[in-house]
Amino acid sequence: MMRHHILLPTDFSDNAWRAAQYAINLYANESCTFYFSHAWTFLNTGARTHVPESYLQPLRDEAKEKLMSLKDLAKKESQDRDHTFETLFCIGSLMDSIQIAIKKKQIDLVVMGTKGATGTQEFLFGSNTVAVINKMRQRPVLLVPSKARYETPTSLVFPTDFNRFYGEELKSIKQLADLHTSKIEILHINKKEELSDTQNANMEMLDSYLEGYEHHFNWVTDKKKKERAITRFIKENNINILTMINYEHSFVENLIKEPVIKKMGYHSIVPFLVIPRVD
Repeated sequence: MMRHHILLPTDFSDNAWRAAQYAINLYANESCTFYFSHAWTFLNTGARTHVPESYLQPLRDEAKEKLMSLKDLAKKESQDRDHTFETLFCIGSLMDSIQIAIKKKQIDLVVMGTKGATGTQEFLFGSNTVAVINKMRQRPVLLVPSKARYETPTSLVFPTDFNRFYGEELKSIKQLADLHTSKIEILHINKKEELSDTQNANMEMLDSYLEGYEHHFNWVTDKKKKERAITRFIKENNINILTMINYEHSFVENLIKEPVIKKMGYHSIVPFLVIPRVD
């Protein structure tokens, strides 16, 4: 059986821990190594004041101890499963810590919570998260809402306009569906009654690529806001996970902008798998 390598960045908030719990349950029946990763930085407000090492070292040690505590907690959470846990401590930015982990540990997936500690450590859908989503080109990122509670994902949704050729990006959706034999709901939010020749060809290719997976094509009229239509579809069809490919200048870029998130309450619905485009 293939072993999965899952990265769990943490700022030691409750939301980060809930994201870790979600990942542990999502991969309950799989062989996994989970890596709790913490990016440690010290923000010195006194612009040119030297901070002695005797002050900094205890702070770093405290963060490392918190990582070990998380590891012990996760072991208890994951009893009788083929799961192992490791810790990664990085001095630098969140993005630095993720990039280093991907290179050193052959990470398959990054799982993060959507709301973290306050102030300078504010986590997802703040500037840190937008930077991760925009810069992440190597691995998919699963964003777990702060209010999400784990449910076996029987249904995934993949919104698409059929305007692009589908390649290796879809592999992540199939791998996610494989975990619990989830059905895949393909959602097209249409402004026109008919598809172009290109759209038809891409739809047929998508249908062929998902052969062997239970999947359905769904058509929704686009009245005003795409995020509103997706939210409604998720609620009405009991969707467990939203999946999207993060193409340049795509809907994902608009979706993660803070005003949209605040207005829609969008991040409080279901986990959101952001898949990097393959160039």
